[in-house]
Amino acid sequence: MTTGPTFRERYEAASAANDSLLCVGLDPDPGGIPAGVRTLDFLQAIVEATADLVCCFKPNAAFFESRGPEGVEELRALIAGIPDEVPVLLDAKRADVGHASEHYARAVFEQLGVHGVTVSPYLGRDAVEPFLAYEDRHSFVLCRTSNAGAGDFQDLPVGEGGRPLYMEVAAAAHRWNGRGNVGLVVGATYPGEAREVRAACPDMLLLMPGVGAQAGDLEAAVQAAVDADGGGILVNASRGVIYAGRDGDYAAAARAEAMRLREAINAARRG
Repeated sequence: MTTGPTFRERYEAASAANDSLLCVGLDPDPGGIPAGVRTLDFLQAIVEATADLVCCFKPNAAFFESRGPEGVEELRALIAGIPDEVPVLLDAKRADVGHASEHYARAVFEQLGVHGVTVSPYLGRDAVEPFLAYEDRHSFVLCRTSNAGAGDFQDLPVGEGGRPLYMEVAAAAHRWNGRGNVGLVVGATYPGEAREVRAACPDMLLLMPGVGAQAGDLEAAVQAAVDADGGGILVNASRGVIYAGRDGDYAAAARAEAMRLREAINAARRG
């Protein structure tokens, strides 16, 4: 299934035009939105203020779905209003048995119209394949995530060589990438592991959450994960950008923080 420019083409065009590897996460927590400002208005202002500074926007489905039909409609309107030249990656962590995954894939790619999605590899290839069938869209497989409990399973030694499970996931995702539309989620909080994953998957896109509120080492993470051309990563910052200001100047504050992060990422990759 192919309908237009691929996610990677969109990402590379936005990255080049905006000189950016920064992905801004759009996670609308009502407690962080200024009083009297509608959630959709808040997010649209953030998008408008930062669209020329990013390579991607990443709304998190949970923050919309938890508010029922109103939240889902806001997500749909938000996605529709993001400039065409910036790809949209939905953080949804979907995957299920094959026939259920087909419906998940239709929901995110056909109904919401996003260009990429995060998926779980735990059920194996047949659960991820329905997403990969959309050749112009990208599926980012959870590999070495940024949260504190990631190692509970992801670090377990497996197989004859006893290498960590996240490296088995990286190897599997590399095999699944026959259409060139598979990426990996690798937390900026674990630059050593990011270096290992990049070595195993030299040409795949890496989504890197964990910068900002999760206190990932930005310089170490960027230098560990960039590809041979100094790109190939989407460094995600959510709360640190969109809640940089808590008053009427929130959009300007978000722009200032996005600009600071973009320059820090560029300094790291070129340093």
